[in-house]
Amino acid sequence: MQMMNKNGFSRCAESYIGRLRKEGRYSTAHVYKNAIFSFSKFCGTSNVSFRQITRERLRCYGQYLYECGLKLNTISTYMRMLRSIYNRGVEAGSAPYIPRLFHDVYTGVDVCQKKALSVSELYKLLYEDPQSERLRRTQAIAALMFQFCGMSFADLAHLEKSALDQNVLRYNRIKTKTPMSVEVLNTAKEIINQLRSKETSHPDCPDYLFDILRGDKKRTDERGYREYQSALCRFNNSLKDLARALHLQSPVTSYTLRHKWEYYKNITVCI
Repeated sequence: MQMMNKNGFSRCAESYIGRLRKEGRYSTAHVYKNAIFSFSKFCGTSNVSFRQITRERLRCYGQYLYECGLKLNTISTYMRMLRSIYNRGVEAGSAPYIPRLFHDVYTGVDVCQKKALSVSELYKLLYEDPQSERLRRTQAIAALMFQFCGMSFADLAHLEKSALDQNVLRYNRIKTKTPMSVEVLNTAKEIINQLRSKETSHPDCPDYLFDILRGDKKRTDERGYREYQSALCRFNNSLKDLARALHLQSPVTSYTLRHKWEYYKNITVCI
């Protein structure tokens, strides 16, 4: 068995991922893990050294990811993860500093990747009856995300009962910790009651507003992160089923609902 170089790229990445997990940053750790696994597979070894991080290898890796069908934003994310580990190695004195090492690979943001649903498709997605109880629930969650100013699925799933104060939701965003206030419209109140959790709260655990997560795990428990990931996967799969049931042509994900709010907010009165 090949010994792990204690000062190598893979060891540096493993150490940083472990640190992220200890800090409870499981989502970030998950992204790093996927990026490092992908690059290690490309290099043909689980013990990548810093000497293997060359401009030519990175360029070939980027081309490999593109040929595998990955989107530009995913490729950029992987490259930025690799760059972050490399920079940590340089700071620790484990890797030589090579100017503009990542100059030839894509590390930007492809804004053209985002696609908006048409007005008619958005209306069908949120209001047309899919003739299925399971899909009606998915539709209700999607409608709340849209009505709550394009709220992310993560923020919606982690809302606690204490966040709802009469007609206002007050919470901190999961990703940025930014404090937010959202007015609850009359059209959302019935959906809130429909999705409201009836679970009894557990000591030292979140008392969730909606029955998306069970609320029987502490926020710092990694099992809670895995439960959320499973819920997100089920929701995205159900959104695809909903789109097919309603004969929509455009792809729909939780990401679509989150990032298209700004585009549609000026026409919500019309729909």
